[in-house]
Amino acid sequence: MSTLKLNQKTQRVEISSFEIDNPLLFSYFNSLPSKERDNAFHKAIQIGVLALKEDRLSAFLSSTANELGTELENLKMLFDLRQELFSKTAAKGIVAEDQIAAFLNEYFEDRNLKDRALLTGTTAGKIKRNKTGDIVCEVDGSDELKIVIECKFDKSIRLGDIESRDLFGRQTDTIWSQLIEANANREGRVAIIVLDKSSVDGVVLREVENVGFIPAIGFIAIVDTLRGDYSNLGIAYMLARNIAVNARDYKLDQAVLDIFIKRILNDLNGVLKIEQLVTQNIETNKEILRTLKKNELSLNFSFEMLKRFLQTGEMTYDSLLEFYSGDEVRSKYRSIDFDFERMKD
Repeated sequence: MSTLKLNQKTQRVEISSFEIDNPLLFSYFNSLPSKERDNAFHKAIQIGVLALKEDRLSAFLSSTANELGTELENLKMLFDLRQELFSKTAAKGIVAEDQIAAFLNEYFEDRNLKDRALLTGTTAGKIKRNKTGDIVCEVDGSDELKIVIECKFDKSIRLGDIESRDLFGRQTDTIWSQLIEANANREGRVAIIVLDKSSVDGVVLREVENVGFIPAIGFIAIVDTLRGDYSNLGIAYMLARNIAVNARDYKLDQAVLDIFIKRILNDLNGVLKIEQLVTQNIETNKEILRTLKKNELSLNFSFEMLKRFLQTGEMTYDSLLEFYSGDEVRSKYRSIDFDFERMKD
């Protein structure tokens, strides 16, 4: 029974259920999520048909029918080698930037946009000696309206949102910091950070998946450089472009802004005053403790003198001198006083 049938009425190709014993095919489809396999299978058939229609390639396939398995395996090995070299090379960021800029310019041309993507290379921006912002896209070719793109193929980069940021910890690049820095350095209206699927942090990949948006900060686009899939960047760019073009110019009344700032400063001063009062209260409590300790030592000394009198029945001027001078009390207090002084530090 034939595996493939053509339905002339519907102009559709019908394929009955069949199996293929091919390690390369199994390895490829096994590497894909189940929901992507049908789409990949359709693409494979279309690409194969286009290849077979090319006479030269068809002739090559015919002449090397017996070697096809070996050729495909060699092709797979070359691809794996390219993937490994790409993931290890220090220049992968530069290669990716070139590919991304080329994709964007082709993307603009296909959609009849006058935008243009320009590589900044090793050129510093507005911030001295700062090169953040790898690609600047001029909307409608205008230098006044720019979308800045930062490419970051680094597995260690995290989101770094403001709520979890430790100002006193070790400072590292984050998605937030790179978006803010890129916009400031290249004077952009909107910023996009591009991450690669093969090197992105797992937590970021789960949270963003394809395209992410951080209000007032910028967009995140996860691409697949090894497959040449930059579709997520296209989505992020069009969203960013829409914001850039339609962004409102806010009317700012300096007097109103001053009122808000004064209120904030007033609240801040209140917080500082509370801190000062707490500090003073700490010192007052220390003084109270010091006085209590003095009286406690004096009472204990008097109690010991009285206890001795009750035991011996003697109360002489020698006892009175010892009681009056209080050398033993002062000796004990000196060590306690030293501890209080250390508490001040």
